[in-house]
Amino acid sequence: MNDRLNQLALFVRTVEAGSFSKAAREFGLTQPSVSRAIASLEARLGVTLLHRTTRRLTPTDVGQALVLSARDALAAIDEAESAARGADLLSGVLRVSLPTAFGVRQVIPHLPGFLALRPALKIELMMSDRYEDLVAEGADLALRLGDQPDSAFLTRKLASAARVIVASPEYLNRRGVPVTVADLADHDCLGGPANAVRELWTFQRGGRSEKAAIEVRVRTGSGAGVVACAVSGLGVAMASTWMCEQELRDGRLVQILRDYVLEPIDAHVVFPSGRRAPRKARAFSDYLSAALNAKP
Repeated sequence: MNDRLNQLALFVRTVEAGSFSKAAREFGLTQPSVSRAIASLEARLGVTLLHRTTRRLTPTDVGQALVLSARDALAAIDEAESAARGADLLSGVLRVSLPTAFGVRQVIPHLPGFLALRPALKIELMMSDRYEDLVAEGADLALRLGDQPDSAFLTRKLASAARVIVASPEYLNRRGVPVTVADLADHDCLGGPANAVRELWTFQRGGRSEKAAIEVRVRTGSGAGVVACAVSGLGVAMASTWMCEQELRDGRLVQILRDYVLEPIDAHVVFPSGRRAPRKARAFSDYLSAALNAKP
């Protein structure tokens, strides 16, 4: 029975990853051994499950149907074993896709506490500032910042953080301190990922909305890059407190325009579609939500 389950698991991951080699790396096997296991599964069932070409693997109609049913069966077995062990005895590897800076600043510091409660569990952090295909990459869950597009994925809000306007003391001494939103027109501003050199910052003050069309002097591809540019004295930045709390604490950055309020940014957990989130993924999202919401 164990060999049959392993064959099914290998087949599902091969289809999801679109590659024998990716599935082999995840299972600690060689590519030929994965290919042989799936060929053995096809021989046992008497059907062709994969179309194989030199460029890609695609499931046949029968293979796609098997993926759907086998995925549910494997998830149910994993859930049953996890329930029998208990929440504190979760085992295996939890694969988490997440943005690099958010992971370094807000997630990794909470891992010791989480893993101390679950000594049999291992974690693989798939850190990237690009949005990966969760199913193809084999992630059990992803952490995402900002508004999430409508999709078939199951999304859950974890926590929110305030956005603030910041600049370095050196920059403010050199260029002066903006007092109103309109003053930003006379300052170098920093931008995050986007294609435009001009963006709109929207503020709330006294129940009224005020907007400033910002000319971006320097744009970077990540929130951490925006904060680094601000620390270097390149200009005024909008950043979440998740990204700049340490710099504000040690004085490398100063919050300005304190009378104005910006819309907060949300962190979400996203579970891949087409499968029930494994118990270990749900346990991690619950723990991280409590940890992030406990911060002042």
